[in-house]
Amino acid sequence: QVQLVESGGGFVQAGGSLRLSCAASGSIVSIRYMDWYRQAPGRERELVASITSGGSTNYADSVKGRFTISRDNAKNTGYLQMTHLKAEDTAVYSCNAEAVLDHWGSTWNGWGQGTQVTVSS
Repeated sequence: QVQLVESGGGFVQAGGSLRLSCAASGSIVSIRYMDWYRQAPGRERELVASITSGGSTNYADSVKGRFTISRDNAKNTGYLQMTHLKAEDTAVYSCNAEAVLDHWGSTWNGWGQGTQVTVSS
C-alpha cells in the first residue's frame, strides 16, 4: 500500500521560513510527479508548485521567488521550501503525487494527509 506522509508544517511569523516534506512509502519504483496544493478557509484549493520526474518546476504567481519545490528521488520524497512567508500563505498544504509501481508502468495517484501552515502578521 502506497502512502504519502507530510511533515514540516507549523506556526511562523511573517517573513519566516518553513520546509514541508512529502515522503512516499510502500512498494514503488519511482515518483513520476509531485504537486503541492494549499487550501485556506473559505477558499478553493490552489496549486502552489509542481515538479516532474525530470525536475521541471512550475509555481503559482503568488509564490514565485519565495517558494522552491524539490525532490530526492533516492528517498522518494518531495520538499517545499517556503521563505518570506506572508499571512496570506496560511492554509492547509497537501501533496499529491503519482507513483510508478512496477516496471510494467502501473501507477498510483494519491494525497498526503495535509499539514497546517499558519503565518502570523
